[in-house]
Amino acid sequence: MSDKNLVKGLVDGPLLCTGQIEVINPFGELLQKGTEIALCRCGESRNKPFCDGSHRDEEFECDGIFTGITSEPLEEYGPLQITVHPNAGLFVQGPMTILSSDGNFVTTRNEAALCRCGKSGNKPFCDISHKGCEFEPDLFV
Repeated sequence: MSDKNLVKGLVDGPLLCTGQIEVINPFGELLQKGTEIALCRCGESRNKPFCDGSHRDEEFECDGIFTGITSEPLEEYGPLQITVHPNAGLFVQGPMTILSSDGNFVTTRNEAALCRCGKSGNKPFCDISHKGCEFEPDLFV
């Protein structure tokens, strides 16, 4: 297992999270735990918050390139906890390195809000575009 948590938006695809990953619902219940988890960021998965390949059918487009996000010093190593709230972005807590798809830009964060509706103008980060689109919440909530 890697000694750090990585988040990478794949070109035209999901957010790939590697490391010590825990995905929980707003009630604190564990949905999935693992060392590699693909999360939907097109907003169309029938298995939200997890990727089911719907981005291919929906022709989701995102080059996965981002720049200009400042880094912050990381806390000690620990799990990356991803909380899925209904009709909202992914709230991520824990030490993480976020990579652009081409690997040319990296930022380190201890918290982040990541887009999962597919409409953010600041991908991979949430800009609350989910409030103005027809994003459907998860079934478990």
